[in-house]
Amino acid sequence: MSVFWTKGYDGASLRDLTSAMGITGPSLYAAFGDKRNLFLKTIDHYCDVDGCAPLVAFEAETDIQAAIRSFLSEVIYSASEHASGAKGCFLASSVATSVGQVDGVAERVEAAIVETENRLIDRFNHEITKGTLPSDFPSSARAALLFDLRQGYMFRGRAGWDSRRMHKDIEARVQMLLTN
Repeated sequence: MSVFWTKGYDGASLRDLTSAMGITGPSLYAAFGDKRNLFLKTIDHYCDVDGCAPLVAFEAETDIQAAIRSFLSEVIYSASEHASGAKGCFLASSVATSVGQVDGVAERVEAAIVETENRLIDRFNHEITKGTLPSDFPSSARAALLFDLRQGYMFRGRAGWDSRRMHKDIEARVQMLLTN
């Protein structure tokens, strides 16, 4: 994943990939079929593991303010301090550039966006049902806004912003998202 993340699909050579994986070219083909299939499996892995971390944090909190704060904090961590050393969102930073060029990518990116927004909407709707949020709370619009904030933080991380700088405005963003 780190090779695709830093070099993109087109920039990642088979030599780069096999070197990073510690395998030979024939082993890569035996395991994945080709570079495209490896790329698609890498996208799937990211969506299942790294890409879900902010959502897991969001869904784990019982208080909606804490949930949004945890979501944004996890996004900032992923954008600026991720253990892999990668900065920003793999999908937005690297994968999206291959939409329309690599078969199977557009569908995966679309599915990731829809799944993320649906999970955010479900949580906001749950808070409406609990009475924590008003019945006219715009769950879909706020889910889209929270997703867009996520991407903004990822962009900032990719641009070199540190976590301290990004954490500065979290409380204002939590209030903005919850104000009806």
